[in-house]
Amino acid sequence: MNKARWVIFAIKLMARMRLRTVQRLGILLGRLLWVFKTDQVRVSDINLKLCYPELSEQEREALVRKSLEETCKTALEVGMAWEWPIEKCFEMIRVVEGQHLIDEAIAREEGILLLAPHLGNWELTGLYFSSMFNMAALYRPPKVKELETYMSTVRGRVGSELVPTDKRGVLRLFKILRSGGVVGILPDQEPPFSGGEFAPFFGVEANTMKLVSKLVGKTGATVLCTYAERLPNGDGFKIVIKEADRDIASDDLITSITALNRSVESCVRDIPEQYQWEYKRFKRRRKGEKHYYDKGRVW
Repeated sequence: MNKARWVIFAIKLMARMRLRTVQRLGILLGRLLWVFKTDQVRVSDINLKLCYPELSEQEREALVRKSLEETCKTALEVGMAWEWPIEKCFEMIRVVEGQHLIDEAIAREEGILLLAPHLGNWELTGLYFSSMFNMAALYRPPKVKELETYMSTVRGRVGSELVPTDKRGVLRLFKILRSGGVVGILPDQEPPFSGGEFAPFFGVEANTMKLVSKLVGKTGATVLCTYAERLPNGDGFKIVIKEADRDIASDDLITSITALNRSVESCVRDIPEQYQWEYKRFKRRRKGEKHYYDKGRVW
């Protein structure tokens, strides 16, 4: 059995379990990562030192441990988001906060650009909105073809259009927004240098995607932030919809991408323990600057 088949088998196995059981396994896995001081622990600690310098060492360690548990829950909940019947998934959504923002944008007949950071269960967020609209979501295809086919099938089972991160895909996003459609983007991924500029994120200069600014500037779409907050004790999720920082529509690129980062930061500060701090968000630096994650390395 190749790697893709093992991954699909594990996802289907997780889908046979109750949500509370899956989340308990996530807690166990996260604690194991902490005990063995994996690279996820190291990277999370570096990120939190940068983004929350006001925390004491004990507070930071507690947040690292909790973040690892929550990230592992997210990973194991993929079985629910990808394999459960749609109705069963939506039974796990206990409340939707900010729905009026969506309704108002629809009434204005404007395109909607949804920014969904790596916060809470972003797979459930995508499933929820793709059930409401003929939504397109930007994604980076995995290297394994068999896994890409499976992902495209399960993510698109309620009509979501998956748009690859290439020139043709980006042009498709412009067309959808201009026609009043809905587009979803993960705004906190680090782009290649050609697709980004540096702007502060939690006070730290971060290579930030320019795509959102270009989409807003050329289509006038309404920009909203959203995430699925995991409720305690396996009790389901809360979908949160928030307005993005208004400066995101600025004609000045740096002002716009700074507002993009502020928008993401506002969401993260709501539930920092459910953010994916294990991601090397500050990997790329300006020429001559020290690498945050590899000691002694200079860009």
